[in-house]
Amino acid sequence: MTKPAEKKLRVLVVDDSAFMCRVLQEMINSDPQLEVAGQARDGRDAVTLADSLRPDVITMDINMPHVDGLQATAMIMSNHPRPIVIVSSESKEGAASTLRALELGAIDFVPKPSSGVDLDMRNIRDDLNRKLKIAAKVRVVRTATRSKLPIPHAPAPASISATGAAVAAQNGGKFPMIVVAASTGGPAAVMRVVGGLPKDLPAAVFLVLHMPAAFTKQFALQLAEISLLQVKEAEHNEPPQPGTIYLCPGSHHLRLSSTGNIMLDSGARIDGYRPCADVAFETIASFARTFALGVVLTGMGGDGAKGVVAMKNAGGYVLAQDEATSVIFGMPSEAIKTGSVDDILPLDEIAAAIEKRVAKLARLAPVGVR
Repeated sequence: MTKPAEKKLRVLVVDDSAFMCRVLQEMINSDPQLEVAGQARDGRDAVTLADSLRPDVITMDINMPHVDGLQATAMIMSNHPRPIVIVSSESKEGAASTLRALELGAIDFVPKPSSGVDLDMRNIRDDLNRKLKIAAKVRVVRTATRSKLPIPHAPAPASISATGAAVAAQNGGKFPMIVVAASTGGPAAVMRVVGGLPKDLPAAVFLVLHMPAAFTKQFALQLAEISLLQVKEAEHNEPPQPGTIYLCPGSHHLRLSSTGNIMLDSGARIDGYRPCADVAFETIASFARTFALGVVLTGMGGDGAKGVVAMKNAGGYVLAQDEATSVIFGMPSEAIKTGSVDDILPLDEIAAAIEKRVAKLARLAPVGVR
């Protein structure tokens, strides 16, 4: 008896360039699990076809006439939610727009070559098709407004908070150090967590996300708009300070030296990742010991699982995002399986849990700090 053919995932391609539509269609149809169900030449057509075709997943361009990709993403996610993968430029403007689209509910993104629209787009085929298949499995919800994101405000001052300085002084120079790791769905999740942290948090926060180098600089700027703490891209050999958020550049691994300075390494990928969250978890745990706190948010894969074991063994504390609020439960799930996670929480409760843990650490005497 002949085995019935596996049902293919139906993709709606949205791009105002006929050439780009053709290239994307060829790449998508080359995968036996995917097929292009339709094409839209602007955001207005995308909204209409998303409703009528009900595709499993959508590729979305940003710069289009009539209705652009951001507006189309917002409308689709508000009215007839579908998983969306952004296909966008790595330029400063493209990075900013892509990150806004992720805030609006897009699942992931694939950067276009910086040289523009040409045949080099074929080089992203494997990455695009992999992300389309992952996105198609995500349970999307009707969101797409930024109403749940923190309200932008004036950037935080660059000085160390009095609380942070006091905590460091009373604990022999030690102060809480928080490592937050995320991948797919991470930018929006990190914004929710960062926006919920208080201005006088006496801790240094390290963010490790799987995103290209061209995107992390822009993401740091967008985080600064909504954070009560200072936000910056981490720099090589700088000493971390409480009251500051350090975003790991997408081109480097982030480590903490034995003297407590930030070390950036542009070496090869580790277990397929650069930056690798395990590296940050392990080295920061080794330095901060009981003053370390690890947080694993939404993401595909298992990066962070080895690191949380090291953090727990060093006397640190570990939080993980729960499955219900994760876009992809891969990273939190793998961390939880190690048995090193102390608490599993919905996304909107993580900032408060961080604040509570840091407050507890701030009251600790230096006894046992190594």
